[in-house]
Amino acid sequence: MKSKTDDPVIKVVLADDHVVVRAGIHQFIEQAGGMQVLAEASNGKEACELIQQLKPDVAVLDIQMPGMTGIEVTRWVRANHLTVGVLVLTAYDDEPYVQAVLRAGANGYVLKTSDPAEIIQGIRDVYHGKSVLDAGLARKIIEKLAQQEDLTPLEPLTDRELQILGLAAKGYTNKAIAVQLGISDRTVQNHLANIFQKLNAESRTEAVMRAVSLGLISATIADTGARLK
Repeated sequence: MKSKTDDPVIKVVLADDHVVVRAGIHQFIEQAGGMQVLAEASNGKEACELIQQLKPDVAVLDIQMPGMTGIEVTRWVRANHLTVGVLVLTAYDDEPYVQAVLRAGANGYVLKTSDPAEIIQGIRDVYHGKSVLDAGLARKIIEKLAQQEDLTPLEPLTDRELQILGLAAKGYTNKAIAVQLGISDRTVQNHLANIFQKLNAESRTEAVMRAVSLGLISATIADTGARLK
């Protein structure tokens, strides 16, 4: 087993239009150890340029930025099939914002009011392929989804899909799921694509929340992976 000192440094691009906020986040990311802020962006277009140029492991984005919003940057990242993880760090806790971020394909949504340790852990979780969502926001969205009448999957999930979704909810990466089930990474990806389509979801976090609302998996299972507490 590798020690923490053997782990690769997580490379981060930070985007926020407020200089003071960027400076504060930059400082505690660097102080956390095992992370490096490659560059800072003050607007969405600059964030896209830096992400394309520097290829960071994780992009930490504010929602409201000049030029392009964090949601638009996230859509751009996914449309260009970039492997960077996206963590949205924002002061907005409104459900429509969260839904829009998740549908854009972000890996996580953390509030700026969170403790620095939670934000650091969020970056690490996104780097390791996990979904991250503030616990209070998760509750709001699950309750909202539970009130909707059109949540029924387009078609039932198979036993294998439920098994994979359960492991994804626990925070397992595609590779870890593949090892656990004795199948290939590509097979896991194909199953997840089918799950997203059936649940009308754009991301792991959204799929997990919809599955919890439908009673397909329990919130307890999801606690360790998507932080649905």
